[in-house]
Amino acid sequence: MKISAQDEYGLRILLRIARADLEKGLSIPQLSELEGLSAAYVGKLTRVLRLAGIIESTRGQKGGYILSKAATEIKINDVLTALGGRLFDEEFCGGFSGKNNFCTNSVDCSVRSLWKLSLIHI
Repeated sequence: MKISAQDEYGLRILLRIARADLEKGLSIPQLSELEGLSAAYVGKLTRVLRLAGIIESTRGQKGGYILSKAATEIKINDVLTALGGRLFDEEFCGGFSGKNNFCTNSVDCSVRSLWKLSLIHI
């Protein structure tokens, strides 16, 4: 799988939020400055992450974005799925384009376990 720019920037924004003060969070202008992205693009990415339930917004003059749950509970694959990408799809191993009708490693596949590691937390 190729990670898109949107996937990368979304993950970077999420990591910034995860490292921020839990009470205040980070605002769109702050995230924009820290990551060197336009405020409009940061707004788009934070909206996607918020609608997916990964982050939430805090109101007020000093409001910003915070994680909606503990960082240890957020899976990278879930974040990438929300952003439009995905590291591993369970259906991936269902198709096989080799000479045989089935994958010779379908029972004990070392690559499948590697892809499943993508389900780890941030």
